[in-house]
Amino acid sequence: MLFRSHKVTVALDFANLKDVKNLVSQLSPDYCNLKVGKELFTATGPAFVEYLHSKNFKVFLDLKFHDIPTTVKKACEAASQLGVWMINVHASGGSKMLEAALEGTSKVKQPPFLIAVTVLTSMDQKTLEEIGVSRNLEDQVLHLAKLTEQNGLHGIVCSAKDLHFLKKQFNPTFLFVTPGIRMADDVANDQVRTMTPLEAIKAGSSHLVIGRPITQSKDPSKTLEKIYLEINQG
Repeated sequence: MLFRSHKVTVALDFANLKDVKNLVSQLSPDYCNLKVGKELFTATGPAFVEYLHSKNFKVFLDLKFHDIPTTVKKACEAASQLGVWMINVHASGGSKMLEAALEGTSKVKQPPFLIAVTVLTSMDQKTLEEIGVSRNLEDQVLHLAKLTEQNGLHGIVCSAKDLHFLKKQFNPTFLFVTPGIRMADDVANDQVRTMTPLEAIKAGSSHLVIGRPITQSKDPSKTLEKIYLEINQG
């Protein structure tokens, strides 16, 4: 049986174990899940996921698998065996790869949510054209989202700015996990399609992935609590 969790997932975009443990000590599993991405997982490995579980956090293992179907199947099985709450793949890997990924997660007693990345939030129309995608950005996101749903995955990673044309076209249980979340006074940094937490929730986001606004805050705990209260009472 799949397990749900908080609307806020804090992105642990670190490579230094001391720094990330210091941040985690300031956060509470009562308010958030945690995301372990490629940088941190490469530096610390599965042992750090186990550490987070020992602190009662649910973990989104954000490794964005994209390879031949057999490799992705085995990678998803290995990731699922870590007991994580959510994992992801690239939808652009195609139907056979998505099917293989889902089969890999099914090998464990309590499978994680399996979601797919549509178009990275750092990408714009010009970037799509550079890699040979002729569809406009919205059409490409919708195409990959439909492909994800058709292959039985639980949701997608997308920009919150895409929700206005996506939300009504999918089953209410389909998940929309949105990175690119910034506070109103933040600079967007390397993501060009961003929203504030409350804007994203109102637009229909299921889960917010928030990094720098919390991790680089002077008081991460206070910032997280503020966001939590805003989106749950707003």
